[in-house]
Amino acid sequence: MTHPRPPWAALRQSGAALLAAMLTVTLVASFAAAAMWQQWRAVEVETAERARIQSAWILVGALDWSRLILREDSLARSDTTDNLNEPWAVPLQEARLSTFLAANHNVSQVEDASTDTADAFLSGQITDQQGLLNLRNLEQNGQVDQVALRQFTRLFEYLSLPQQQVQALAQRMVQALSAQGDASTAPLLPQGVDQLGWWGLPPATVAALAPYVTLLPARTPVNLNTASAAVLWASADGLAMADAQQLVQARESNHFRSVADAAKLVSQPQAINIATHAVASSYFEVRGRLRLGSAVVEERSLVLKQRGQVRTLWRERGSFAQAEADRLQSAAPRP
Repeated sequence: MTHPRPPWAALRQSGAALLAAMLTVTLVASFAAAAMWQQWRAVEVETAERARIQSAWILVGALDWSRLILREDSLARSDTTDNLNEPWAVPLQEARLSTFLAANHNVSQVEDASTDTADAFLSGQITDQQGLLNLRNLEQNGQVDQVALRQFTRLFEYLSLPQQQVQALAQRMVQALSAQGDASTAPLLPQGVDQLGWWGLPPATVAALAPYVTLLPARTPVNLNTASAAVLWASADGLAMADAQQLVQARESNHFRSVADAAKLVSQPQAINIATHAVASSYFEVRGRLRLGSAVVEERSLVLKQRGQVRTLWRERGSFAQAEADRLQSAAPRP
């Protein structure tokens, strides 16, 4: 004799089946979501990597373009000076990359499945590094160069920086460059001004010096055609600030073709001489910035211009565009 199943038993089985179904659906949904997330992540990583590689190659092309401009400038026979009226001195404001391609191919957009130039924006600038005081000049033959020391002393005075830091900076430069010192104890030579903190300079001092100084591989004179009034004043013994500002104004209409041309315009002509000044340059900094969608790649290079060739000495990539913009803004001549 069979007994009828109680109603609660059927309800229990139905609830168990429903729970099992819900668990199955939850597991399937979880696996599907995990798979979709993994796929989305792989796509995003690949997209970001492709954008980074494309940006890097475009900036390499921009650097080659800048080198070509400087090379053509070095081959110009009509004028052997470097001044702010030449093509290399015109900054490239941020512009859509497709406009350059359109000018080259006579099309509005280059159709390429691997590259989307519609959202790519390129900007950059070439700056003359000999329009700045060169920290390398502080050392000569294993000793502190007194002329360069006076130049930097005036600059520190102009910037209201502690004078004892000038002496410390000069000694560090001698120790880093002198061949007689012990390499194991000699301070590491920075590659740029932003690394002077290695030598114990406070960040505020480094930031104040950045618009006016540079660190080059060799000793260099100051270019009278590109230096600011503050740099010109600091670079010349006995030069008045009024004379430095007059030199800056005079070169706007007609750049100096010789050091003697500039010396004629100041009250003390002996302050401007070929030992510390020049009208041409060999070292230039090339900055490039590419914005491709949400990715931003920035690059800075130091190049050496010689007759018929331009050689890249070093190149670095990072986030320093805003710092460089602040430097250029601060480098404007003070009233």
